[in-house]
Parts: sequence; structure tokens; C-alpha cells
Amino acid sequence: MTDFLDLVKKRQSVRKYSSQEIEKEKINRCIEAARLAPSACNSQPWKFVIVDDPELKLKVADASESKILGFNKFTKNCPVIVAVVREMPNLTSKLGMILKNKPYPIMDVGIAVSHFCLQAASENLGTCIIGWFNEKKIKKLLGIPKRKRLDLLISVGYAADETILPKQRKNTEQMSANNRYE
Repeated sequence: MTDFLDLVKKRQSVRKYSSQEIEKEKINRCIEAARLAPSACNSQPWKFVIVDDPELKLKVADASESKILGFNKFTKNCPVIVAVVREMPNLTSKLGMILKNKPYPIMDVGIAVSHFCLQAASENLGTCIIGWFNEKKIKKLLGIPKRKRLDLLISVGYAADETILPKQRKNTEQMSANNRYE
């Protein structure tokens, strides 16, 4: 079993994919990891739509690309795009959301996406979490109801280059404190 910190260090945003097909079992294990993610009041307010049909995937990729800013061109070369739809929370989560003024469903989706991506890394798959896309167009392509939110896309595939880049992050003193905010 891979040490968890090694897995976290291995997971990175991949923007260059090989043409190698992804085995269905690997995607299924990523979905299972997301399914098992914790959520407020066990609400599980997410649905993952796996887009692996090549023609449909290209249309989704096109809707994720920003022609002006040049974002997300790489999505055309990944074999799978996963659309992450935020579902309605259950009653107790919704009540907690109102009383505590905290967006639990958005946090829950983030946790589930993290589980998906970490499982993908353990399967030697690369991922990139994408927040910039034409939501309306992709919802129409995938038949997602208008009242639902398409929060994120995840590109998935085998990395063209398996080099793990060093992570540029704040040091622990900058991002944590003991007993008191400093």
C-alpha cells in the first residue's frame, strides 16, 4: 500500500496526456473512492458523469476551452472528462447550511473530487480539476437539468510525461498555527 503522503505528493494537475485508453475498472475505483467520501449529514450531494464517448468528449472539451485566454486546450487530448454535478443536500444538511451559514454541499463536492483524484493517482492516472468552462453548454450536452450546478470538470488519463514536479506551496508556518491564529 502506498504511503498517503507519497500519494499526495504524486497527485498533480496533468495537462498532457498519452493516447492510452483507461481501463474501466480504474475509473470505477475512482468513482468508488468518491462515493465513499464523507459529507455533511451524509448528504452525498454529488453526481459524477463519466464522459468517455470520443465524439461527446470532444464537444465537452471544446466547451471547456477559453479561446481568448487559452485555458484548457489540453482537454481535447485526455481520454475521459468527468463532470461533477452538485445535487441538492438532504434536509439536515440544508438546515445546517442555513443555521451556520456554511456552503456544505460545495465543501462536500470538493472532498469527493479530492477522493476521486487521489484514487486516480494511486491508479497511475493523471487528473486536472477544471473550474473554467461553459457550464450552460456542457449541461445541455450531457442532459444535466437546468436547476443543477455543474461545479467542476476533471480531465483523466495517463500522463504523457510521468515526471512528478516539485510542489510550490507555502511552508507549514505560513499555512498553520498552534492553538491561536497568528
